[in-house]
Amino acid sequence: MNRFEYARPATLAEAISAGAAEGSVFLAGGTNLMDLMKGGIARPAHLVDISRLPELDRIEHLDDGAVRIGALVRNADLAYDRDFAKRYPSVAEAILSGASAQLRNAATTAGNLLQRTRCAYFFDTASACNKRAPGTGCDARGGENRLHAVLGWSEHCIATHPSDFCVPLVALDAVVEIDGPAGQREVTLEAFHLLPGSTPERETVLVPGEIITGVRLPADAAGFAGHTRYLKVRERTSYAFAVASAAASLRLEGGVIVEARIALGGVALKPWRARAAEASLVGKPADASYFRAAAALALADATPSGGNAFKIELARRIVTRALGLAAAGTPDRVPALPASPFSGAAAHV
Repeated sequence: MNRFEYARPATLAEAISAGAAEGSVFLAGGTNLMDLMKGGIARPAHLVDISRLPELDRIEHLDDGAVRIGALVRNADLAYDRDFAKRYPSVAEAILSGASAQLRNAATTAGNLLQRTRCAYFFDTASACNKRAPGTGCDARGGENRLHAVLGWSEHCIATHPSDFCVPLVALDAVVEIDGPAGQREVTLEAFHLLPGSTPERETVLVPGEIITGVRLPADAAGFAGHTRYLKVRERTSYAFAVASAAASLRLEGGVIVEARIALGGVALKPWRARAAEASLVGKPADASYFRAAAALALADATPSGGNAFKIELARRIVTRALGLAAAGTPDRVPALPASPFSGAAAHV
C-alpha cells in the first residue's frame, strides 16, 4: 500500500476543499475502497474520511412526499427501516440480497453508488485493464468473460456494475444530490453512471472535489409499493454479485397496467433502464405473454461480449419473472432469501 495523507474534515465545506486536491479519495464505510487499496488498484495520495460528517446519515421524509436518503446512511439501517421498506419494498429487497450482514452494517448509500466493478482483470494488476490503466487494453475481451456485459459495452471495456441497490433506484427515478467546488447540483441516477465508450476510467459524472450528499426518491415512487419486486440470479445464493438481475414495478387498475418500470443489473457498466419495454406494457393486461414481449424488447440491443451469450436469454427470463412477481403483488414480508428465485418462507424486515 502506498503512503498517503489522512484527513477527517469536520464540515462538508472542509471535505469538499480537501477532496478537490489531486489524488484525493473520499472514505466512508470503506468496504470497497480498502480492498482496492490493499490490492494496489487504488493508490490515493490523500484519504478524506467523511464518515463523521454531520447530517448525512439521516432518512428524511420531505414535505412533498419524497424521501431523502443521506449519503452516509448504512445499507442495513435503510433496509430495516420499516417505513422505508413499506414504501419502497423492492429497494429493501435489493439491499438485503447483496453482500453479508457485516458488510451491510458498514456500507453506505453513496459508497454503494460508487463501488467499482468486480471484473477479475480490473483487480489483477498484472492484467491489461483500460479502466485501471487507460490505454493498456482489455484482457477480459479474450479471457474469462461469461459474467461480463451484454449491453452498452465497448471494445475498451466489457465490465459490469456490481450494485443491487442501484437497480430498483434507477427504476424508481432516483435523483443523486451532489455538492462540490462549483456548488450544488442534481442528476438522475440513470445518468449518474457512464458507459465505457473510449474512456472506461471515467465511471460517473462526478468531478474532483464533488461529493454525493444524498439520494432522493420522488413521492410517486411509493405508488408502486403494492406491485414491485427485485429478482437476482447469482452463482451462489448468498454473498454473490448478480449474474443478471431485474427490478420491476407496476401500477395496475382493474388488472390493466397503467405504468411500468423496469431496470436490469449485471448486464452493463451501469444499471440499465428498459424504457421501451416499459412503454410496451402500458394499457396491456398483466399477462405473461406481454411480459415476455417486454423482456424481449429490454434485451433487443444486447450482444455477447465474449462467452456470455447465455446472459441475454437469462436476463430475458429474469425480467419476465420479475414482472410476473410484481403483478402478483408485493409480499407483506421480505423473503427469507431476498431476491432469490429459490425464496421459500418469509421473514420480517
